[in-house]
Amino acid sequence: MAAGGGRAHRIAVVAGDGIGPEVMPEAVSALETVARLHGIALDIVPFDWGSERYLAHGSVMPADAPEQLGGFDAILAGPIGDPRVPDTVTVWGYILALRQAFDQYVNLRPVRLMAGVPGPLAGVGPGDLDIVFVRENTEGEYSGAGGRLHAGHDAELAVETSVFTRGGIERIVRYAFEHARAHGRRHVTSATKSNALRHAMPLWDECFARVAADYPDITTDSCLIDALTARMVTRPGSLDVVVASNLFGDILTDLGAALCGSMGIAPSANLDPTRQHPSLFQAIHGSAPDIAGQGIANPVGELWSGALALEFLGEHEAAAALLAAIEATVADPATRTRDLGGTASTAEAGAAVRAALGG
Repeated sequence: MAAGGGRAHRIAVVAGDGIGPEVMPEAVSALETVARLHGIALDIVPFDWGSERYLAHGSVMPADAPEQLGGFDAILAGPIGDPRVPDTVTVWGYILALRQAFDQYVNLRPVRLMAGVPGPLAGVGPGDLDIVFVRENTEGEYSGAGGRLHAGHDAELAVETSVFTRGGIERIVRYAFEHARAHGRRHVTSATKSNALRHAMPLWDECFARVAADYPDITTDSCLIDALTARMVTRPGSLDVVVASNLFGDILTDLGAALCGSMGIAPSANLDPTRQHPSLFQAIHGSAPDIAGQGIANPVGELWSGALALEFLGEHEAAAALLAAIEATVADPATRTRDLGGTASTAEAGAAVRAALGG
């Protein structure tokens, strides 16, 4: 499918499982609308990968998937997961594999309470919760290093090894500071646990301090992960940009989505800042098989992920327009979905975004 007649971008689309085939058409339609309005040409190519493919062929995606995707400018992905398939198969057979294959070492997750959305925190309004999480995305606790021995015996052993490298830490911390500076943010918080994880986290702290010295215009603090989760609830306004390891960033951003009203609104960008490989954009919610097929899933997370894709591709005006349309839609109970206290269906919420765009 093509739209517009100016700048061109090739985008691979994987709708995925569960609610993915319901929310993805709304995201694609919104991208096509905003592209047309801003003179952008999109070449959108669908791929039917996911759990159904695994059940039929024994793999979530083909062995040459990185080669098939390598020529694209971006990948817009829906959720992967099915009760019939172990989560370890779907996660390691797809998203974690692509993150590592494409060295998408930045996982960027904005967390923002939008106007009109009923968040669970008393006295916290839209201007009080606006955090950008920069999560290390290719090593740390999700490196995949380790294994199991003596399966089925009393002495069965499982070893899960976290891998932290100086280079890996410094590049994600530097990205956090560069992002803060580029977007007018003035404070970076490091999530740590160096009082208990006595090898990896002290290295993390040292690298954070070393990189921070290059950004005297940005204030900093380090916060133990347990205290940081409490701080997100009690003082969310004290946080601006947070840089965290793979596991810590994963947990914190799920909490952030809940504080903003729903997992259904939360986007993410899996970035290779060098642009040698395509970056991947995906809502962080799961496939939600309990509501799949009912037409009530919230498309905002996938729509916002599309806006992040446009931003990364340099289409700043189009990205801002799409985000503004999303915000206008969720502000009205008639055009937001049930998880946000509204009445709209998935399709109605998507149509409202397109209408707000003027398309």
